Amino acid sequence: MKQWLKNVYFLCGKEIKSFFSDFTLFVLVVIIFTVTIYSIAKGITTEVKNATVAILNQDHSVLSYRIQDAMLAPQFSRVVEIQKEQIDDAMDHGEYIFVLTIPSHFSQDLLANRQPELQLLVDATAMSQAAIGAGYMQQIIQQQITEYLSKQKIDFTLITPKINVLFNSNLSSEWHMPITQITGNATLLTLILVGAAVIREREHGTIEQLLVMPVSASEIVIAKVLANGLIILVAAFLSLYFVVHKFIGVPLNGSIGLFLLSKGIYISSMAGLGIYLATIAPTMPQFSLLSIPVYVVLYLLSGSLSPVENIPLWVQNIMQFSPLTQFISIGQDILFRGAGLSVIWYRLLIITGMGAFFIIVAILRFKTMLAKHN
Repeated sequence: MKQWLKNVYFLCGKEIKSFFSDFTLFVLVVIIFTVTIYSIAKGITTEVKNATVAILNQDHSVLSYRIQDAMLAPQFSRVVEIQKEQIDDAMDHGEYIFVLTIPSHFSQDLLANRQPELQLLVDATAMSQAAIGAGYMQQIIQQQITEYLSKQKIDFTLITPKINVLFNSNLSSEWHMPITQITGNATLLTLILVGAAVIREREHGTIEQLLVMPVSASEIVIAKVLANGLIILVAAFLSLYFVVHKFIGVPLNGSIGLFLLSKGIYISSMAGLGIYLATIAPTMPQFSLLSIPVYVVLYLLSGSLSPVENIPLWVQNIMQFSPLTQFISIGQDILFRGAGLSVIWYRLLIITGMGAFFIIVAILRFKTMLAKHN
């Protein structure tokens, strides 16, 4: 066992030196965990910003102008008053995402409890802004009507909802996107780094050197998993703390140590999968064609871009065995909700089990590959 550990330690040093000797690869890792994380946090958002709004105000009452003035930046651009005959042409040409019509005598009918209606036209070709923005406008209109009626001393409802938003009070996508992207980048880089390390040994002929060395397949595989996993783990931690927390300003509510432990186990499982894929593909182009689709499927169905509940039930059941699906939930639980081990232990157990499975299969496949070269 002592000799086994020495061999693993020696091989780990060899892998780490190989990484730092490749300047292009080093720069790639730095850019992926800094520039891309910041760009996605600031450049991609699910929030409504600068949505164009036009209002046909036929009422010209205090309430109608209050509704008009409540459409504020940054969600909406400056509200434009429009004439009735201009609406169809403006919507056909995509000049406005929202066109709100406030009919004549709207406030009077409201005070008389005649249940007047407002018409909101939405250009759904701007799908994200249309769906979310329509909800924003509904809330704004409801709030203005409520405040207006309360000043008129009219009690039109017995229930006043009070909504408390937890863990992300401003509903900012800048909190969710960079943390999810760090996990996605770490997954892709782990698959590529570990797989490329195996294929590089084969293409450069250094696999023959390993055959004459007194090392086993398990020592080689574990060394590649540990060395490359450590590099990705350190890069992910630095990105999380300095780029996401310090620079972007995302609060980290939970235990960083528990998060790093979970991420280390997760990266090890992905490294095992990467070695397994590399033993199947004989060349780097073929490995890329194999690993990229695997990554895309795992990432899209993991719940990182959309809730897992949105996919079919049978796919949900399958994806519960995906380490990426479980780690996305672990990251949110720890960093946002401040969850401890008592909450995430079963997810961590699934990741550990799948990681052990991938590494064992990778060792068996690696033994077969070495035997073919012997």
